[in-house]
Amino acid sequence: MRKTLLVTLVISAMALTTYAGGLLTNTNQSAQFVRMLSRNASTQIDAVYFNPAGLTMMEDGWHFSLQNQTIFQDKTVNSQFPLLNDGKYVGEVKAPIFPSAFAVYKKDNYALSFGFGPNGGGGSATFDRGLPSFEIPISKVVPSLSGLAALGYNVSNYDADLYFDGSSVFYGFQAGLTYELAVNFSVYGGVRILPSKNTYAGSIENIQVRVNGDFINAGQFMTMAGNTLKGLAVPLQGAATQLQPVIDGGAGNYNLATLVAAGQMSQAQADMIKGGLVQVGMQPAAVDAMSVAQIQGAYSGYAAGFINQGNQLIGGAAQLGDKQVETEQTGTGFTPIFGFNYAPTDNLNIGVKYEYKTALKLKNSTKVDDLGLFPDGRSSNSDIPSILAVGVGYKPSKFIETQLSYNLYFDKGVSWGENVREKVYKRDVQRGIDKNYWELALGLQFNFSDKFSASIGGLTSNPGIADSYQSDFSYSNPSVTGAFGIEWRITDQLTFDAGFLNTFYKDAEVSFNDPDLNASYKEVLGKTTLDLGFGLTYSIFR
Repeated sequence: MRKTLLVTLVISAMALTTYAGGLLTNTNQSAQFVRMLSRNASTQIDAVYFNPAGLTMMEDGWHFSLQNQTIFQDKTVNSQFPLLNDGKYVGEVKAPIFPSAFAVYKKDNYALSFGFGPNGGGGSATFDRGLPSFEIPISKVVPSLSGLAALGYNVSNYDADLYFDGSSVFYGFQAGLTYELAVNFSVYGGVRILPSKNTYAGSIENIQVRVNGDFINAGQFMTMAGNTLKGLAVPLQGAATQLQPVIDGGAGNYNLATLVAAGQMSQAQADMIKGGLVQVGMQPAAVDAMSVAQIQGAYSGYAAGFINQGNQLIGGAAQLGDKQVETEQTGTGFTPIFGFNYAPTDNLNIGVKYEYKTALKLKNSTKVDDLGLFPDGRSSNSDIPSILAVGVGYKPSKFIETQLSYNLYFDKGVSWGENVREKVYKRDVQRGIDKNYWELALGLQFNFSDKFSASIGGLTSNPGIADSYQSDFSYSNPSVTGAFGIEWRITDQLTFDAGFLNTFYKDAEVSFNDPDLNASYKEVLGKTTLDLGFGLTYSIFR
């Protein structure tokens, strides 16, 4: 149990801080995206991220943009595991500051661009009650102690203080060059540097069980009960020893009644020997049928059993002590990026971007690790899959602009590690991907005047994950997203963007088999995301 209670905490934070995009990637990199959802054919300032090959279509000069989003995400897990006190868990993720920045210098047929934003993570996750993966091992303590009812200990419930707080952010610093090879055809080459950091602080404290109606520290109770069982073994061992002279005298194959009748044992002695075994659970008739040698073996067996059970309880008590983890993981990855942009007509634009897989290793810097999960100095893989982004922008008139965007995340090319819930059950199951994750988005912008525009957008996604990928700490759901917002061109040089989006996820239902109960149970995994974005863009034309 020591190695399963907190291991899930780590993965959960990483999963919970991905907002819009693939399993690990944040594509909500601008306020323009938040208000429109489709930006892969953008030729505005946020093209630095979405369509960098289209930057040569901007006006000559310097262009700067500062943006921020405020994001709230809830993840709910409803577990039907029968031993849990309450199967509903809610994890809250908050990102009040989710910044991005862009800068472009455009002159003639080339453009230099720089971008910054949280390409992965970007928030903190808090779980006041943990998750089923944390609590299920604790809930099994109660039935494991049911045998103590014979000693007068009625164990009927459990309680524990579970807490975790984690943050994860993979900041992206992007730089590249766009060059117009031919009229209306441009290419881009660049790189993104990803200094990445995860921080985790978790604790499992004050595990208790209810004994005869009152809660008591589980470790203390199990130690007490273990010593009681070992104490019970002492008179049983003594009884076995006292029978040895009878066996040495040649009467080991006779039962108690025969020895009493032969005058080799008094009735009181026989009743005492018989009563000792009846007291530990044997039926009187069964003892009457046993030989003295068998009775001695029974006494020795019960004594050994009590000692073994007592040692197991004492050993288990040590595992139920307070545990803490505090660690930080850091590393840096590099993402090569290429793209092209083609505008065959004045009102049609096509953008294509390809991001290579990011090889990323994260190294532990651990202060406290009571569970031995994060050895100080050890590294682990956290690769980010490659991405193909395609966009088509069309302006049927000066009053309407449309964009259609498609993203394909090559998740099958990345190892996603083991399913930690299955590790709770000591099964090695790799998290699988059936099909690569894809997104399709349509955005519309209505230009009411030269100064003011409004936009709406819709996005649908299909993660393509296998059942083996899903667990309470890391799961992905198909979703649809709606968005709206405004663009206010305050002056020719200054533009303000604002948008709001709401993502609606389809609940995912997953089944697990518990080998201890020899039964299957289900969990329903849900999620909601709200995002409010603002941005200012300033241009110095030349």
